Amino acid sequence: MRKRKIGIHQLYAEDPQQADELLWGRRTDESRRGFLKKAGLAAMAAAVGGKIVFADQMPSGIIPAILARPEQDFSIPGKHPDLVVLNDKPWNVETPPHLLDDEITPADRFFIRNNGLVPEDIDVGAWTLTIDGESIPEPITLSVDELKSNFEHHTYRLTLECGGNGRSEFNPPAKGNQWSTGAVACAEWTGVRLKDVLNYAKVKSDAVYVGYYGKDVHLSRNPNKVTISRGVPIAKAMEDESLIAWAMNGEDIPVMNGHPLRMVIGGWPASVSGKWLSRLSVRNKVHDGPKMEAPSYRVPCEKVAPGQEVKAEDMCIIESMPVKSLITYPKTGAVLKGKKSLTLRGHAWAGDLSVSQMHISINFGSTWQKASLNPAANRLAWQRWEASVNFPEKGYYEVWAKATDSEGKSQPMVVPGWNPKGYLNNATHRIAVKVE
Repeated sequence: MRKRKIGIHQLYAEDPQQADELLWGRRTDESRRGFLKKAGLAAMAAAVGGKIVFADQMPSGIIPAILARPEQDFSIPGKHPDLVVLNDKPWNVETPPHLLDDEITPADRFFIRNNGLVPEDIDVGAWTLTIDGESIPEPITLSVDELKSNFEHHTYRLTLECGGNGRSEFNPPAKGNQWSTGAVACAEWTGVRLKDVLNYAKVKSDAVYVGYYGKDVHLSRNPNKVTISRGVPIAKAMEDESLIAWAMNGEDIPVMNGHPLRMVIGGWPASVSGKWLSRLSVRNKVHDGPKMEAPSYRVPCEKVAPGQEVKAEDMCIIESMPVKSLITYPKTGAVLKGKKSLTLRGHAWAGDLSVSQMHISINFGSTWQKASLNPAANRLAWQRWEASVNFPEKGYYEVWAKATDSEGKSQPMVVPGWNPKGYLNNATHRIAVKVE
């Protein structure tokens, strides 16, 4: 019988407990801590490049952080060469956490999540935005110049995160692009408030939802097929921070990210921030465009067992994203030579809420140390955090980061409740650090 060769990521995705036993001889006890025999501990230490400090506190069923880094395949023009391309038809590209260290994400480090093909031959002078729907008395059409000249301009830092960010950690695996942690960014967006345009169009009091349509091309290239048309409830559309934007960080939005117009709705899954925006449909019911139907961007209304089938009527639309954080410095795999202290930093965000506390751990979550946390630049922007840690001895460590939102909800230490599409993974972020 021919032996099947698979990588460590696939091995852990198929059965993390079996992977632990096969690779390290580790068996799991009731506390979910893995018992490592001397030989297994030596094998894991060799793999990570040093003694694993706090090995007795290491949870079972997780790949050591130093081995969990995604591999780079190829780069995309206009983006940083170290971004990770998950798919090119359509483009889906994520940013390694250490490239997200800026408080304002540079355009070349902003992730890409497309559902169709990027429109060709964009003519900004001829580009228009139509506002129609059951809750608009008469359709109106505005050019980009009319948007810029007829309405007050506003600039906000807004956090956008793909609903499937972290999908690669779910078990059993969920279908879709296998994002790790890099489908998130916080750029500075400039445009007009969505509510100002809706009020100009005389939106009716019966409005329930605002759906968008863009000019992205369906993968089939059939001009009659709409790639994606999602949206938000009217209350979210009317928030001050909900924008129709034409600029990112003071420059034209990159073509891959929606030039010349896009909706920008902070705090909710980025799929509601429609790119290449050409039409807004104000509905007197929940919008029913493509990708609004279950299971797209929906999770079970009640918790389900891993792998369980869920009926469409038992799934709810994702709205505010859960609390989450990243360690952006240092890069995972950092080696400290001649010192045992380190200053860490990163970002934290919490959907429609704010982050109230930030903690880090160097002993696999057995104890936590409070980090300093800055206020957001404005509502729906991520928050900067920083912490100094001292490592007690030489060896391999994992640094874990955990944020708590303004309602007291904290990130889980392990992957949260399974769902068929692998959405809303907000487990603690972790990096590897070796002290020599």
